[in-house]
Amino acid sequence: MSAPLIVFDLDGTLVDTAPDLVDTLNLILARQSLPPVPYDEARRLIGGGARRMVARALEADGRPTGGAHLDGLVAEFVAHYSDHIADRSRPFPHLTTALDQLAAQGCAFAVCTNKLEWLSVKLLDTLGLSARFGAICGQDTFGVMKPDPAILLGTIERAGGRPDNAIMVGDSETDIATARAANIPVVAVDFGYTEIPLTDLAPDRLISSFAALPDAVRDLIAASPR
Repeated sequence: MSAPLIVFDLDGTLVDTAPDLVDTLNLILARQSLPPVPYDEARRLIGGGARRMVARALEADGRPTGGAHLDGLVAEFVAHYSDHIADRSRPFPHLTTALDQLAAQGCAFAVCTNKLEWLSVKLLDTLGLSARFGAICGQDTFGVMKPDPAILLGTIERAGGRPDNAIMVGDSETDIATARAANIPVVAVDFGYTEIPLTDLAPDRLISSFAALPDAVRDLIAASPR
């Protein structure tokens, strides 16, 4: 049997990327003579990729959100962000300890994110985390985005795991919906970027710190009928 595979979302789950993403968004808006988005509001825009983040910021200001203009702004966003990808972004507390404990329990790890794959790899490389993951898959890896379960199932396959021996860890409605569509248990973290209270979404486990993740994973593995 393959090792249990823990598949993590990235932004708002593994890494607090909001400081650099929000800084980049507001820089791009300033270039268009648009007002900045307040930090707490912009934080909630994270999770659907750069295009969705920029489009939602434009929409909130009543600006057009499609066509070549949006394409250009997204290209500017990605170019600047890639050069400042970990200026202030850091792993959430207790992450590395939790990964060490889970690895000691025989678990393997992967990342499934709506961030572009190369940006995800660059971020995790910069933070010294990428070697921990058997696969790092983004919105462009398989040509689909969460909540389409194909991206999660493809990530599991690429990491050498099996859907009946995998657990998703995420911070949002999108992550929970993706896991549900793939018929995979899901642990939600309440320190991420969700717009909806996670208690309303009924994940299999809800944790407030990565210190609680090893026990949550152990409980879900023990409770699995598969």
